[in-house]
Amino acid sequence: MTLRFLAPQSRAVPAAFTALLALTLFFNEQAFAHNVDTSDAAFLQAQSGVAFWPYFYLGAKHMVTGLDHLLFLAGVVFFLRSFRDVAVYVSLFALGHSLTLIVGVTLQTTANPYLVDAIIGLSVVYKALENLAQQHNWHFSIDTRAAVFAFGLCHGLGLATKLQQLSLPEEGLLINLLAFNLGVEFGQLLALTAIVLAVFAWQRRSTFAAQALIANWFIMVGGFTLIGIQLAAYWLDS
Repeated sequence: MTLRFLAPQSRAVPAAFTALLALTLFFNEQAFAHNVDTSDAAFLQAQSGVAFWPYFYLGAKHMVTGLDHLLFLAGVVFFLRSFRDVAVYVSLFALGHSLTLIVGVTLQTTANPYLVDAIIGLSVVYKALENLAQQHNWHFSIDTRAAVFAFGLCHGLGLATKLQQLSLPEEGLLINLLAFNLGVEFGQLLALTAIVLAVFAWQRRSTFAAQALIANWFIMVGGFTLIGIQLAAYWLDS
């Protein structure tokens, strides 16, 4: 089933939600992927020594409010049918995310944050395209597990570039980064639990196949919007 066979009312739904999503992304500061807001930045810079729980909390907050992460994870679990498969894919994403977050900050890896975040937007587009291809039985030569791990590396690097801009205190930095990363994974678990339960319940409905097409177009538009925001910011900042 393709979008052209949907009733006119059904075709109006994606247009309306697409416009709403674009406006939400444009006016919501969280749309600027991985940004650390002013109050959190001031808090982190004021810390000295090990501050495990504050960093843990901020890591969890980042994940739960990270629109780019949530869109990507929603795309990853969309057609999975078991909790075991969810665990495998999310573990690969978490491993990649953790590696570049910790290594990127400790080794002061340099990368343009806008371009990294544009790639993260691309990861959302890719997953939506892959999901649409799966519904149409199109062949994707890229291994999904490898792609999820690779984009996990990009997501972690995106956050690392933002944390590097804050000039975090060196004392206790590694422990604090581990606490932050644990918080990210805890927040991911909370968000993912809600997403997976909703998707698994949705999959049992007879309308899932048709609605999945629309939903993945929404996810793709969200990814393209994130890309546009970051590339525009890169151009304005150049």
